Amino acid sequence: MTLAPILLVGGSGIVGRHTAQYLRATSPDVPLLIGGRNLAKAKEVAAEIGNAEGVALNLAADDLGLGEHPVSAVAVFFTDDRIAGLHFAQARGVPHLSISPGIIEMGPEVAAYIHAPHAAPVVLGTEWLVGATTVPTLEFAKAFGRVHAIAIGALLDEQDAAGPAAAADLERQTKTMPAALTRRDGAYTWRVGDEAKATFRAVDGTELEASAFSVYDVLGLATATGAPNMQFNLAIGVSSTRRRGEPMSTEIVIELAGEDPAGQPLRTRHAVVHPEGQMPLTGLGVAMVLERLLGLDGNPAVPAGLYFPYQLLNPTNYFARLKQIGGMVLTLEVL
Repeated sequence: MTLAPILLVGGSGIVGRHTAQYLRATSPDVPLLIGGRNLAKAKEVAAEIGNAEGVALNLAADDLGLGEHPVSAVAVFFTDDRIAGLHFAQARGVPHLSISPGIIEMGPEVAAYIHAPHAAPVVLGTEWLVGATTVPTLEFAKAFGRVHAIAIGALLDEQDAAGPAAAADLERQTKTMPAALTRRDGAYTWRVGDEAKATFRAVDGTELEASAFSVYDVLGLATATGAPNMQFNLAIGVSSTRRRGEPMSTEIVIELAGEDPAGQPLRTRHAVVHPEGQMPLTGLGVAMVLERLLGLDGNPAVPAGLYFPYQLLNPTNYFARLKQIGGMVLTLEVL
């Protein structure tokens, strides 16, 4: 199968590089367009990746400055205030994935989809690390007959390097969005002030101060499992590995409570950890979503529709790839 290039908007950043590397490893014949405002940097990354071209993008132009250059899919790695990448993808009839908008910013993408639902697949990709939370949680939930509560605690090490776009997204979502969505007793509500303060225990048992955080995981997991209680909390500090004197890592602690299929109380606690931080997990999720959208995994390409990443990611394949890039899934003691 010969495909037009996949356009990575902001592809010269840290997550973009990881995504490009994972795509290149699994699909060496698929060309990539590394798009950005800095043409020299885009060309440099393209040369590193191979079978790729660096291009300068103009998000104020309908064609993004690409003219008639063909593309097969568009992935956007920073906040696209104009949703220019999405309009471009819909006009070309190709899949679109973005990973930056917060929950309160999803409206423009949803509206664009509603007005052109048959144009192409649109993926609302701002799950925490693009599948690293949702895919494992939904697998753990299979042990339950009924899930009553899901509590996610994400720990970013303060030494975890993020590019300027990722740093700006985190700053915006933690500082300028004063309320965080949660689900409590079946009702969606916004946590603000003292209600937004939280704690959770890291992999090594250390109790961390955290804050409520709005990612699409809250909506997706509550809907997929039917859990009447769903919360996501984020802590930024020292990771468990660094407290042991090892290099920093990133970790996601996933706690579920409910009933087993026989109606007996059941609680589980797991963690997803990567020794190189958040960026490899994010890049893996984007790469695997793009592979699924285009049928690069050997299955038919995804039809037009509106999707969360976890709806496109095969759990068996995801866990295998996670292990391949050094990620780990741990079973923790229930506290």
